[in-house]
Amino acid sequence: MEQNVKRQISAAYDLFSLEEDGRHLIERATAENPFDFISGCGVALEAFEQHLQPLKSGEPFDFTLTPDQAYGEYLEENVLELDRAMFVVDGEFDRQHIYVDAVIPLQNGTGDRFLGRVLEIRSDVVVVDLNHPLAGKTLNFRGTVVHSHDASEAEIQQVIRQLASGVCGGCCGADCDDENCGEGGCCGCGK
Repeated sequence: MEQNVKRQISAAYDLFSLEEDGRHLIERATAENPFDFISGCGVALEAFEQHLQPLKSGEPFDFTLTPDQAYGEYLEENVLELDRAMFVVDGEFDRQHIYVDAVIPLQNGTGDRFLGRVLEIRSDVVVVDLNHPLAGKTLNFRGTVVHSHDASEAEIQQVIRQLASGVCGGCCGADCDDENCGEGGCCGCGK
């Protein structure tokens, strides 16, 4: 198969993290609601795509990705203490949105946007983890390619439009546009 050919792939899988105390189910994409993506568009992990791209519809897969192939190592320097005053709205701390385990949108001084998970709220700071939730984890994907075909130009252009506009990348299977897409994508997935 040509390396630059983009594939429209639908995959049903169970995603496990491999820990010292065993295998833990993290996510499940069923055949009825598979993970859909076009290879080479930056929607899925590169190593994940490399494993699925050569497979045909109906073929099973079972592979493991190390942290460096997936979401990188967990970095302590990505845990920040942010001034609690940053989260004050109309003179009050925003308890509705800022609470332990909340995933919150943040923006740095250069305008880059990213998500952080609130770890702790102290009297003067909010401790936020900017690491990806799966950083540092070895991941095992087991499943089946539900459908796979060479992507049409129209399918590729649709993904490009979605990525350019910040519209949902299809992780939830919804067909949304800018008007009905909420913050973080139509399903809140951030895609």
